[in-house]
Amino acid sequence: MEQGDALPRVGAVVLTMNDRPRELAEALASLRAQRGVELDIVVVGNGCVPEGIPDGLRTVSLPENVGIPEGRNVGAGQVAGDHLVFFDNDAVLPTTDALARLVTYLRGDPQLAYVQPRIADPDGTTLRRWVPRLRASDPARGGVATVMAEGVVLVRRSAFEEVGGWPGHFFLFHEGVDLAWRLWDHGYTGRYTPDVLVHHPATSPTRHEGFYRLTARNRVWLARRNLPSVLVPFNLASWLVVTLARTREGRTLRVSFQGFAEGWRGDYGRRAPMSWHTVRRLTRAGRPPLV
Repeated sequence: MEQGDALPRVGAVVLTMNDRPRELAEALASLRAQRGVELDIVVVGNGCVPEGIPDGLRTVSLPENVGIPEGRNVGAGQVAGDHLVFFDNDAVLPTTDALARLVTYLRGDPQLAYVQPRIADPDGTTLRRWVPRLRASDPARGGVATVMAEGVVLVRRSAFEEVGGWPGHFFLFHEGVDLAWRLWDHGYTGRYTPDVLVHHPATSPTRHEGFYRLTARNRVWLARRNLPSVLVPFNLASWLVVTLARTREGRTLRVSFQGFAEGWRGDYGRRAPMSWHTVRRLTRAGRPPLV
C-alpha cells in the first residue's frame, strides 16, 4: 500500500447468544488486533442483549433467535466498509495481518466475490467440511472455491448486496452453498486461501439441535431455489444416496426424511435458477452442482 493511501474498510459481523463469553472475548480481541484495515465491528445478539462487549463496539439486540444467516444479514446492514467479514464467535485470528491479506486478494481481482482462509483447530486439524472444494484431503492446497465454509469468510459488499445476502430463512446449514451459487451465477468467483489461517475448535455440527432435519430441509430448498429444473432430481438423488450410505441409525434416517419432506412442503423462497453457463463454470471449476 502506498504511503497516504486510505486503509481498506472492513465491516465485521459477529453473532452471540451469550453462551460463549470467553470465546467471544478472544474472537473480538483478535479482530481488534488486526492491522492494515479499518474495522467496523458489530456484535449481534441473536435473541439476547450482548454481554461483556468491550467499550467502543456497537451491538444489535434481536428479540428472538432468527438463525445464523438472518442474524448476519442484520449485522451486515449495520456496518460500514467495502468488504464484509462474517466471523464465528469462537474463531480467532492468530496473526494481525490476516484480514489485510484477505482484502488484498479481493482488491487484486474484481471478479472475486469472496475469499475463505484455512480454518483449523488450534492443534492444526482442518475438518473436511471446512475445505470449500472437492478433493479436500490436502487443506494446504488453495484455489478456486465454488462453495464456502460460512464460519469465517470475507465477502465483497457490492457483490453480497447484488445477490441479496444470505438466505435468512435457512436458519442454519447450507446457507454458504446458496450464497456462493448465487454469486457465481452473477459472474463472480470465490477463492480458498490456505496461506491465511484462522483458528476454530473442531466441533461436530451434529451438536446443534435439529441438525439432521435442517440439513435435509435446506438441501431441498437449495436445489429448488437455485438449480435448473432438470437438475433438481439428480442433485437430491445424490443426497439420498449419500445419506443412506452414511447413516445406520434408524431415528436419524427418519428425522432426515422428515426434513426432506418439509423441504418440499415449505416455502423455499424466491426461485432463481442458475444459468446453464453457470452450471458449466461450476463444473469446469471442479464441482458440478449435482453433489
